[in-house]
Parts: sequence; structure tokens; C-alpha cells
Amino acid sequence: MASFVYNAFKHRQLGDTSLTPINLKTDTIKLALLTSSYTPDQDAHNFFDDITNEVSNSGTYSAGGATLTVTTSQDDTDNEGVFDATDVSFTSATITARYAVIYKSTGTASTSPLICLIDFGSNQTSTAGSFTITFAAEGILNLA
Repeated sequence: MASFVYNAFKHRQLGDTSLTPINLKTDTIKLALLTSSYTPDQDAHNFFDDITNEVSNSGTYSAGGATLTVTTSQDDTDNEGVFDATDVSFTSATITARYAVIYKSTGTASTSPLICLIDFGSNQTSTAGSFTITFAAEGILNLA
């Protein structure tokens, strides 16, 4: 489901001790929505403070997005490690978003490392209704 994984996340997962580690099961993992004005940069964007053009607060959406209920598993059929989360819904929301970014929240944008970006392919809109992100049955991120 992830359109791409930020390169700094890959580096962290390979054990670079100079970078803030990310434990997908125990850390606070969040999803924020971004407008089409955001220009994704897999190489240069490392922390949440690199993210621009977050959607305006509306309904139950608040700045920084929603905390995800994360699961990780081992898929022996496909020989993968799977990172997944419960689907997210923002109710009574008027939102137009093109992207979702998933990141570890430390409470400070400049130290909150990015994990991956989901490109919806086009603007997705809700008007005074629910804006829902339904993750793929295979998960958000699969490591083969």
C-alpha cells in the first residue's frame, strides 16, 4: 500500500545507531493527511518538520493526524514481514487530501522520523462526512 518508504527509515531499520530508532509495535505511530501542494521527497525528507501542506483542521482531524493502532506479523505464505494498522476515519470532516504520511511521533516535529508515504493517486475529498483510509488487506508495508 505504501507508495514509497522514506530512505532515512530504511537506514534506521538497518541499525544505524546515530539515528533515532523506530519500534513499530511500541512507538506512537501517526498518520497525517497532506494536500496536493506537498512535493514528496523520498531522499531529503527525514522528519515531520520536512512535511508541508498538511490539510486544514476539520471535523475530528487535528494537526499531526491520528495515532494508528499498529500490528506487525510474519506472513509465511508470502515470506514477508507485514506492518499494518487499523483503518482510520475522520468524521464530520471537510477534507481534500492527496497524500498520507506515516511517521513516529515524538511530540516534536523536528525529531519525529518519517516512515512512508501513501499517494492516493488524486485528490480525495469529504464534505461534512467521513474521510476514511482503508489499508490494503496485505498491509501498509511488506518486507520480503
